[in-house]
Amino acid sequence: MKICCSSLLALAFWSFLTTAAFAAEDIVVADFEQGSYAPWTTTGEAFGSRPANGGLPGQMGVEGFKGQGLVNSFHNGDDSTGALTSPEFQINRKYIGFLIGGGKRDTLALQLLVDNKVVRTATGPNSKPGGSEALAQESWDVSDLAGQSAVIRIIDEAKGGWGHINVDHIVLTDTKPKGLVNNVERTLAAATNFLHIPIKNGAPKRSVTLLVDGKPIVENSIELADSSPDWWAPMEISQWKGQTLTLRVDKLHEESQGLSSILQSDSYTDSTDVYHEQLRGQFHFSPRRGWNNDPNGCVYYNGEYHLFFQHNPYGWGWGNMHWGHAVSKDLVHWTELSEALLPDDMGPMYSGSAVVDWNNTSGFGKDGQPPLVLFYTAAGSPTVQGMAYSNDGRTFHKYYGNPIIKEVTDGNRDPKVFWHEPSKQWVLILYVEWKGKHTMHFYNSPDLKDWKLTSIVEGDAPGSGFLYECPDFFELPIDGDANRKRWVLLGANTVYGLGEFDGQQFFADSMRLPGHRGKGFYAPQSFNDTPDGRRIFIGWWQTQTPGMAFNQSMSLPLELKLTQTGDGPRMTFTPLKELESLRTKTHQFDVKSLKTDDQNPLKNINAELVELRIDFEPADAKQVVLNIRDVPVEYDITKQELIVAGHRAPAPLRNGRQRLTIYCDRTGLEIFASDGLCYIPMPINLNPESKQLRLESRGGTAKIHSLEVHELRSAWNTNEKE
Repeated sequence: MKICCSSLLALAFWSFLTTAAFAAEDIVVADFEQGSYAPWTTTGEAFGSRPANGGLPGQMGVEGFKGQGLVNSFHNGDDSTGALTSPEFQINRKYIGFLIGGGKRDTLALQLLVDNKVVRTATGPNSKPGGSEALAQESWDVSDLAGQSAVIRIIDEAKGGWGHINVDHIVLTDTKPKGLVNNVERTLAAATNFLHIPIKNGAPKRSVTLLVDGKPIVENSIELADSSPDWWAPMEISQWKGQTLTLRVDKLHEESQGLSSILQSDSYTDSTDVYHEQLRGQFHFSPRRGWNNDPNGCVYYNGEYHLFFQHNPYGWGWGNMHWGHAVSKDLVHWTELSEALLPDDMGPMYSGSAVVDWNNTSGFGKDGQPPLVLFYTAAGSPTVQGMAYSNDGRTFHKYYGNPIIKEVTDGNRDPKVFWHEPSKQWVLILYVEWKGKHTMHFYNSPDLKDWKLTSIVEGDAPGSGFLYECPDFFELPIDGDANRKRWVLLGANTVYGLGEFDGQQFFADSMRLPGHRGKGFYAPQSFNDTPDGRRIFIGWWQTQTPGMAFNQSMSLPLELKLTQTGDGPRMTFTPLKELESLRTKTHQFDVKSLKTDDQNPLKNINAELVELRIDFEPADAKQVVLNIRDVPVEYDITKQELIVAGHRAPAPLRNGRQRLTIYCDRTGLEIFASDGLCYIPMPINLNPESKQLRLESRGGTAKIHSLEVHELRSAWNTNEKE
């Protein structure tokens, strides 16, 4: 029999009408809007006595659920366990729809049971640190189970990070809920420099894999915007021009525009006002887009200072650890380059260091030029140490023989490498959580490839900070005397030890000495191979920038020295002289003394970016008080303490005088006192409307030796990446 096209159309239309007419109404199995779980039954502690109303104490904000209540097994934290089981019901619709979030584990699941057997299962999306507490729509096709009796069980037998599950709005329905589709792909020809990926801060993270001519290159966890993005993340693709690119997303909502809206371009899509945003530090380095934390690979090579850093190019929060890369001629003006190291099959790229192999011991050099060699932690399973090299400071090649050091424990990371001239060998210091303690393991190598363990320095037990993470190790003269030197060993919080070093072993003569005295300064690293021999130091400055397309920054570049005190040699922190290039207008004050009732000498200054320097003797004053754009900076002369926004730090007088240097940026203050013995970094997002300064004496008169204020310009150039 022959059926014409019009007959087929009529048949299809009739089928649509009858399906719509006879589709049964949805049946809500559970919406968790009542004050208890009844008639469901619970065991254990994970689910509490009743549905949650969102996030629980200690948990990130939970979103994406319907109404006021949901199942949330974070009661008493991630280590609590239990189960929640529904009454028996009949499967009389084609689908079971539900909202689900939380951790992704076999022991953490929403289950459908028929005859006491698990026939369907689902879990949340989060299997790595970071992630989102958002619930997403999912469903099961249960048409093959029609007419059978079933129960739903939610289990939480997991402990540790993401050891909980979130569930809401379980329904029986004949209409498949629009939800997530697995392994969605988009293929395109690489024709430009960048792909621009739409980002929505706080959206569920999707696993996005880039394939080139069918070969996987890199996988990232991205808060992909389903509709209008908060910002665009550039992914550089210039090296694959003319080749076929495929972007594969593990799960994507059926109505998402996340893949279809990705753009190709030879330039940035959002160049207006970049580096001048409201919460952008104006003389503190931060990446153009995304999150940064630890400085890595600080080194001087081919006439440039190289700053590598932990970078998430595709998110406002931590994750997707790449090595970002920036260069500078003067440590003040930075140009961001392409990502130097991408995650690979060995894991994300965690912190490490860099050296110039002047004698080409590694054999990586080319045409008589020494190579730049990077050392990093590949934080997969196992967690190991790797190496990469470059002959131009721009393009990096991972060593084919990686790993250079296999996993010691699963808590081993952050290799710091340098050349030890007296013993003519390379030294690598590795943080290792070992035998219940923070430790630094020392290794030697003749060629950067083959490493031998030579000694171990023990720090504190986990939970306290001495020698925890991100080691640095260097030698400094005491008060510039080349015949009196000490080696300095420190970890991420800058608490340090002093001693001697023979190329293999550190012999400490003092330990647990305090480093910085402020907040939000972590995992600093000193530069190798500086041309003038200075020990230059830069740290992760934990500046939160809500609402921006970037997050966190670096501290000012500092110079480290040792000076003799009554308690022995101690390390000092001072801002680099190069920062003086930012000065635009200088105010010098001929103030010899400051009395309690004197007018504010700084009253006529109205400035956003400031460097203030004051040298004073207390005389009979009890306090000398500054106010920097509404941030109080008080010097308590009796206690010899600085109080910055309520935070106290010891700052002793030096020969009866106190010298303060204060740098004020949009994102906080860095304060140097007691000739550098007291360094107080304080990340604070300052009120942009407040640009006033104030100085006063309380309880008596202070003698002023010098007082000057420098208004500063922005350090940012707006040129694109090289």
